[in-house]
Amino acid sequence: MNAALKELRDLPAPAKINLFLHITGRRADGYHLIESVFQLIDWQDTVHLSLRGDGQISREDLASCAGVELPRDDLCILAARALRQATGCSLGAHIQLEKRIPAEAGLGGGSSDAATCLLGLNRLWNLNQPLSTLEQIGLSLGADVPFFLRGRNAWVSGIGEHIEPLNDGILPTSQALVIIKPKNGLSTAAIFGHQALKRDTPHAILAVFAEDPYGFGRNDLQAVGELIEPQVCQALAVLEKQGLKPRMTGSGSAVFACCPADFKLDASSNSLGWQQKVCKTLAEHPLVGWAV
Repeated sequence: MNAALKELRDLPAPAKINLFLHITGRRADGYHLIESVFQLIDWQDTVHLSLRGDGQISREDLASCAGVELPRDDLCILAARALRQATGCSLGAHIQLEKRIPAEAGLGGGSSDAATCLLGLNRLWNLNQPLSTLEQIGLSLGADVPFFLRGRNAWVSGIGEHIEPLNDGILPTSQALVIIKPKNGLSTAAIFGHQALKRDTPHAILAVFAEDPYGFGRNDLQAVGELIEPQVCQALAVLEKQGLKPRMTGSGSAVFACCPADFKLDASSNSLGWQQKVCKTLAEHPLVGWAV
């Protein structure tokens, strides 16, 4: 154990958006095959880690803006337990989480929190586990966790396990985005299990995507999201009314659109109790390189 390291504070856990999300098939075991580009954004949670010598793992919710109280066995706790089990570590940790990324939004907040905990605890506990080991642990927690561990915008395929970093220059730097998260969330299981979900989109071509990254393709989950939750339609309409071209991210219910850096949302949407934010894209995760 590194006796000098007692805590790690202000560890960022950024959200992601799906620039497009195609369902290309379904495996015999029921898992859906996807193609998507995941892009990191600067809407982020913050994780603080403190060493516990008694072997206990605890979690404390700090000021939460996500609108949902976290379960006691959230992904941060599960990540810590999984890392200990994989390494035989007997140390404990107190995890403090400042939650800002909305839940049930399709922004990957829970997966990002888990990834940041894995990266941070790997240092706090002086485990020095390679990225490949952390990715194996992360994949057991959720399909999006390995993406956040690698920390680079990427082309994602398979059931989410194939992650290919995008070359520099394909995506613009610090693109402004407006995101609206309706009050009602969406269940990922309900979206993927819906009979109306399109599951046979042809494979995408990276070179074609690169010609128009923010206009390419579509989100195959969006049509089902609109059927299940009318607020998704309303949020899309708010952005369309302001001349933008929105789409849903992930399994929703958040929607996003590219916008000018000085973009201001129509004040009429403030009365609906929705969360809304103008963000910027990130070139890479702030913790990229913490495990190699």
